[in-house]
Amino acid sequence: MNATSKNGKDLSPAAVLPGNKNLFYGGQWHAPESGRFAETYNPANGEAIGETAQATASDVDAAVDAASLAFKSWRKTKPLERAELLRKAAAILRDNAEELAMLDALNTGNPVAEMVADAKIAAANLDYFAGIAMEAKGQTIPVGDNNLNYTLREPLGVVVRVVAYNHPLMFAAQKLGAPLAAGNTVIIKPSEQAPLSAIRMAELIGGVFPPGVINVLTGARECGEALTAHPLVKKITLIGSTATGKAILRSGADTLKQVLLELGGKNPLIAYPDADLEKLADGIVRGMNFTWAGQSCGSTSRVFLHDDIHDKVLARVVEILASRHKPGIPTDWATTMGPVISKAHHQRVLDYIETSKREGARLVTGGKTPSNPALANGYFIEPTIFADMRPGMTIANEEIFGPVMAVFRWKDEDEMFRIANSVEYGLTASIWTNNLATSHRAASRVESGYVWINNVSQHFLGAPFGGHKSSGIGREESIEELLEFTQIKNVNINLG
Repeated sequence: MNATSKNGKDLSPAAVLPGNKNLFYGGQWHAPESGRFAETYNPANGEAIGETAQATASDVDAAVDAASLAFKSWRKTKPLERAELLRKAAAILRDNAEELAMLDALNTGNPVAEMVADAKIAAANLDYFAGIAMEAKGQTIPVGDNNLNYTLREPLGVVVRVVAYNHPLMFAAQKLGAPLAAGNTVIIKPSEQAPLSAIRMAELIGGVFPPGVINVLTGARECGEALTAHPLVKKITLIGSTATGKAILRSGADTLKQVLLELGGKNPLIAYPDADLEKLADGIVRGMNFTWAGQSCGSTSRVFLHDDIHDKVLARVVEILASRHKPGIPTDWATTMGPVISKAHHQRVLDYIETSKREGARLVTGGKTPSNPALANGYFIEPTIFADMRPGMTIANEEIFGPVMAVFRWKDEDEMFRIANSVEYGLTASIWTNNLATSHRAASRVESGYVWINNVSQHFLGAPFGGHKSSGIGREESIEELLEFTQIKNVNINLG
């Protein structure tokens, strides 16, 4: 790895790895009551890089109690004071962006140069919610003479946010913004596959807030299940798979727990023949998020190319992909694509590739592990494209969460939309056309919660992000997310 930043800062493992491996709650570090720790790994070489505590039900009880106690005073803290602390935390994340990027590169395999943006995006989210903290407000309602009727928006209490491994620091930090601005206390549950940056985040910003306001619990299934079932946890949110989202819904049913779920995607990119072909080809490569080895729920992994442009655009996509994304060591600042997260997931993606071959899809490029001996011990897969897709094929319907794109050829618009909308998911979609009427018509027909026209992948703070169908419940990255962490109380005063 490159042991220094572009500014000369020490970014060796000894410098970036967190000093703690325990659980953070109530403003202090606590050893797990079970005494259990688990190794976490570098997916670029399969080597262990550190231990993290494994929280069990008793640890969850202690952490929830600490967060519940802190809520009593945090909810009474003035919104502008809460906002000031969020901005302090944001500034700390920006100051440590390269360190955090290198840590995530070690633990997730994502390229370090690209991960610098994650800390900055998280900081921007904290600043955004600091700026709208005063908007968690009620309204007056006219109900007739001699009555004053108004609503209050009050915080919920203890909120648990379960985050994914593909952008662990960004998700852990940015998901603090909305619930804290609204007056809740938060427990972050990072992925067991990439927990290190959440621990480091607690080291950096845990002391900014009063004890118990932010907490981090690492662990596996027992920790997650205990958090989901705990009666004092008022809301649980997830960035993860649809299967995990359904399990959280079932587990939280007994306590009627509120949920906010950002789940899987099998997202369509739909190209009309009048699109700008060079921009389209570039967008197809960007939309697949090969930088993260395709590990993104928003990836446009199904590409629908009109028959008139199919061959030309597909050939150009292969050229761009070959020049832009080649698997490499993620801690190298020049790397543009890393490995998938684990050995098990590596095999899962390779199995999907073999299944696609058996089912008759045409392998256009990729489809195997790289030949570079420096990558032999890591979980690398070449960027892969299949064409001649049919609706019944496995990769036409199932989320792979890997660097595998499926390309369809279409002529009939109605049939194309039938296929595009036939999957259970509905997170994102991308439409490419230079015809204004076509773009609006296509946006209305596609069954997705977040639609780009002549664009891919970009998020906009203030624009609600979330999915339809099995891709989730609720909206984030906007005022809607702030309001997700409030409950409405109605007050009526008889003035007679």
